[in-house]
Amino acid sequence: MSRENNNTVMPMWATPVLRKKFEQHQTVNSELVKIFQEHRRANDKIHGPVYSSPDDLLSRYGDTAINDLFKFISDSVYEIASSVNGPMWEQSNSSKINMNVVGAWFQIQNNFGFHDVHTHGNCSWSGAYYVQVDEEEKRIAHPQLGEQNGVTRFYSPYEDVLGGGYMDSGNLYLQASTFDSKPEEGVLVVFPSYLKHMALPYQGDKDRIIVSFNVQIHGDQGNDVLPYGFY
Repeated sequence: MSRENNNTVMPMWATPVLRKKFEQHQTVNSELVKIFQEHRRANDKIHGPVYSSPDDLLSRYGDTAINDLFKFISDSVYEIASSVNGPMWEQSNSSKINMNVVGAWFQIQNNFGFHDVHTHGNCSWSGAYYVQVDEEEKRIAHPQLGEQNGVTRFYSPYEDVLGGGYMDSGNLYLQASTFDSKPEEGVLVVFPSYLKHMALPYQGDKDRIIVSFNVQIHGDQGNDVLPYGFY
């Protein structure tokens, strides 16, 4: 007598995050550092611990290094977006998926500067690319900041329910509520725009320099895939 297999565990609502290294980073990053430092010298009158440029990086600069970087970024965003949306894209009337970078900027950080917890709006995917930072051994040797020196910290989507939520040994997995993406030159991190994150305080011999961006993705026949109705 056969028995129905009813012991399937379904990991619902997982959060996809991509970390990927850019093979051309050494050549591209050195050019980006020159562009960004010159921009800051011309525009930053305060010179505090954190400087963020306007989000018009792509329209402001047409340098080969920036174009090469955003080719890599576009390919990487498509990689993660297609991995989670592929089955639904196949049901779409669209024959082409268009990806639009709706904002791109750089940020320079040092002297214990940080960027507090936030999310990104007006987009489905966001990301950060590490252009410059102290080498790993030197970065984590900081006497106060240690391994958390300059990391990008992501917070679990369940973070908001943990404060007053009931906890016991049955849901210990929820207590792993943060993920620290260590800064490493040439590494890109792509994540859903709703995911809360922050740049922890950083101090180093090198400035911590990143490129951030927001991306929208649309089908050439619109975004409707699933029919409207009640279920």
